[in-house]
Amino acid sequence: MAKKDNNEIEDNKDIAAEGQVAREQEVSAEEELREELGKEKDKFLRLFAEFENYKKRTAKERIELFKTAGQDVVSAMLPVLDDFDRAIAEIRKSADGNPDIVDELLKGVDLISNKFRETLKSKGLTEIEVNQGDAFDAELHEAITQIPAPSEDMKGKIIDVIEKGYRLGEKIIRYPKVVVGN
Repeated sequence: MAKKDNNEIEDNKDIAAEGQVAREQEVSAEEELREELGKEKDKFLRLFAEFENYKKRTAKERIELFKTAGQDVVSAMLPVLDDFDRAIAEIRKSADGNPDIVDELLKGVDLISNKFRETLKSKGLTEIEVNQGDAFDAELHEAITQIPAPSEDMKGKIIDVIEKGYRLGEKIIRYPKVVVGN
């Protein structure tokens, strides 16, 4: 009987040990699943953040594309604006011949020029103000040539403005072309 009790005790120990092993395996399987879930959750969050960044980047690129397209159109119109200025200057020079006809012609060209300027202004175009005697700034002006300054105080200053400069919003799309005294 003692032998039988010993066998029963041994069997109970084996069963208890097997139960312990099963519980440990269950706990380690649960830990593995939690760890795997954590990894997948982390992977999901990274992908989600990456996708959000992608959406922001493409939206920004789209806005830049529209700005660039608008800039190209406005830049293409600047020579027309220059032609209006030259036409008005020539009409004023020829006012000696027949003042009435010249006045009417000048009014018509002025109306068209002003309408064109206002349209471009509504799109964000502004003229860069440059006057004779202003200090030359390489960040804002394009020096076409340098000539001897008529006086000592005009050295390094703008002598003449050859072509007006323009900004579209905050960006300079054409630098004013100037003659600088040296």
